[in-house]
Amino acid sequence: MASAEGRAAWYRACCRPGWGLMLVVLVAPALGLAAPDNAAPVLRIGTWGGAYARAQREALFKPFSRATGIEIAVRRYDGGLAELRRQVAGDGDEVPWDLVDMTMSDTLTACREGLLQPLPHEQLPPSPDGVPAARDFIADALTRCGVAHTAYATVIAYDRRAFPGIRPTRVADLFDLERFPGQRALQRAPFGNLEWALRSYGVPAADLYNLLSTRRGLGLALERLDEIASEVRWWRDGGRPVELLAAGQVVMASGYNGRFFDAVAERDAPIEILWDGQIQELENWTISAASAQSSAAWDFVRYATSTDALARFARYLPYGPARRSASARVSDHIDRGLDMQPHLPTHPRNARTRIIKDVEWYARTHDRIRAIFTQWLERRGAIGTSHE
Repeated sequence: MASAEGRAAWYRACCRPGWGLMLVVLVAPALGLAAPDNAAPVLRIGTWGGAYARAQREALFKPFSRATGIEIAVRRYDGGLAELRRQVAGDGDEVPWDLVDMTMSDTLTACREGLLQPLPHEQLPPSPDGVPAARDFIADALTRCGVAHTAYATVIAYDRRAFPGIRPTRVADLFDLERFPGQRALQRAPFGNLEWALRSYGVPAADLYNLLSTRRGLGLALERLDEIASEVRWWRDGGRPVELLAAGQVVMASGYNGRFFDAVAERDAPIEILWDGQIQELENWTISAASAQSSAAWDFVRYATSTDALARFARYLPYGPARRSASARVSDHIDRGLDMQPHLPTHPRNARTRIIKDVEWYARTHDRIRAIFTQWLERRGAIGTSHE
């Protein structure tokens, strides 16, 4: 077994931006560590699908596997904690995830429930300029069981063909069926819908979660959603709102900024993002408490959150890197030559009216708010809402 100093040197080498992980094969034997071979572990990663998973595969998974020999098996994850709870409890026959790509609110809840492993943030690599990780990562990026990698936005988008004259410009337009008629596609979850419903009344972003903590606030939000419920198609799969908009089956939709961008960049879809009221949240790498590959999983986290890896991922999809050194290195789209900076949710022009998701509020109220929203959906089922 290598000394503590030897292991630390190997960690620094394996994740040094630009060339680091190639050194795993060369340095590991000298330090007494097992070099990658045919018996290398398989990391099972639960992550979101579609354009997001494709970008991760090209920017992160393939380079990591080439450098280490560690195979990555991707399994679909659509958010929430139900499946992770079953895996950690040992219920069912499925092989547990080693890593899960989770929202911040779910990360905090899962950590408190003991579903995730605590992480040694002091081992994260510094920036290329030597800035310690603790100072290079943006505020709130490092939590007990998570390392944030990107800031993404849940946004409202619309079909340009549906509104050739006056176009939507603000959150309130989502609820205006008179000026902007047509079906909407909204996520079958409280997140986003509750915040936008209150914003449509003019509630300041700073007051949203205080008001949603009251019975009156929740009632106001659900009343606003009542007004458009007959025109809503509810989605679970993050790729569905893109499909519905591109096919002209809905005129407005909620969804993830990166997926809408990908549809425009790759397929020239007639989709426009409405940045007003974008809801920002940090996405995290986490290690399941049920993982038998903790060491390899942590090696991946360190690699995937290095400066170069984060900047490279943002050249595939415009999500804001969680490291300051990486944000400064985001340049053109990897294939299309588009400047990616103006498409980042963290760009000052896009972030002027942003809502920062209160992840602590969601972590505290996770099950209660979901239950209330589900009950409301069930009541609305009598008027023909659909679930996709």
